[in-house]
Formats: sequence, structure tokens, C-alpha cells
Amino acid sequence: MIFGKIHSMIKDIVNQKDIQELISRDHIFGFISEKFGNPPNWTRPSGFISLSKTILEQQVSLASANAHYLKLNNYLTEFTPSAILSLSDEEMRSCQISRQKSKYLRGLSTEILSQNINLEQLQTYDPAEVRRKLTAIKGIGDWTADIYLLISLQHKDIFPIADIALINAMKELTNAQTKEEILLEAEKWKPLRSLATYFLWHYYLSKRNRISVLT
Repeated sequence: MIFGKIHSMIKDIVNQKDIQELISRDHIFGFISEKFGNPPNWTRPSGFISLSKTILEQQVSLASANAHYLKLNNYLTEFTPSAILSLSDEEMRSCQISRQKSKYLRGLSTEILSQNINLEQLQTYDPAEVRRKLTAIKGIGDWTADIYLLISLQHKDIFPIADIALINAMKELTNAQTKEEILLEAEKWKPLRSLATYFLWHYYLSKRNRISVLT
């Protein structure tokens, strides 16, 4: 699960019309809204920095990932693909970036500088094409691609099934327990599965008295 500052964007996932539609389809969203209110519209800008942050957040706590990003960002004069590629293994280690994630950040940087991918152009593609282009880069899997589609590109029908918080919220609120059952349950929320995800994250955080911690 990943959360960032709320930025104004043209196509907000969270809006009153869609909220009412989702609540009318499934009582669990009415329950969440009544108990904890509606979710915020979590967003991040699209681009290299946000995608790099998401890579750093793979399989670690949000606090740890943020600390590693800040250390790396403070070390660099500018957080760019060229700057990442200029760092030695020792410099990466000094910024608490693991060998594996160093490879992933360098791989992404190389793909950008080689013009094999243009992150700004991803805003014009449909989700399937965005996912295909991102997951072709070593170190970017379905979770990272889905989070970028959801948080940075604000597509409205993304359901990141690999997200642990989302899975746990689904298990607590529905009878769905397996991945297959969860995906089937989420089918009835199309084409508003991004909003459903935000509701489920909001429930997960609020129930545990947690707040978003990343920028």
C-alpha cells in the first residue's frame, strides 16, 4: 500500500457522483463511509520520481522506503535518470538502497535515457498498454504498474490485487478469501474499482488508526 500527498488533477478518482454509485452497488462502501467518512483522493505526479518511489516501496514498510528515498534524494543534486546512473554501488549502499533496487532504478533510468519508454506519454495510453510497457522493465511487476496507474495516472478502474492491505481489507469485509474470489467480488464494482480500492485502503488505515506517511 502506498499513499502520497493529495495533488489537484483533472480526473479525480474520488468524486461524489461515483461515490454514490458505488455505495448503491455494495453496502460495504456505505458502511465504510458512515464509519470513517469518504476516502481522500490520494495522488502523486506522474514521472520518474514517483515511479522510482514506488520501486523503493516494493516489499518494505512505507516508513523505510520513504527514509531510503529521502537519503538518496538528499545525496543527489537532482533526482534524474542521469544522476542515478552516475552513482557507484558504494554510493547506492551509503543511501541504503539495496543491490536489487539499485539495479531496478538503473534499469528504469537506462530505459528512459535510451528512449525506450516515455513516462509522460503513458498518460495517453490505456491501462493495458501502460502495464505492458512498465512490466517490460526489469524490477517493475504488476503491483508497481498498478500503483502507478492508480496513484499517478488516476485511472478509474484499477484493482491492485497484489496489494496486501487491499487483500486484508477484502477478507475482513467480504466472504472472499482467495485471490480468485476477491477478483470475482471486485467484478461488480467495474468501472469504479479504483474508487473501491481507495475506500478499502481508507477502511484499512482508519480501523488501525493509521495515516498516510509518504510524500
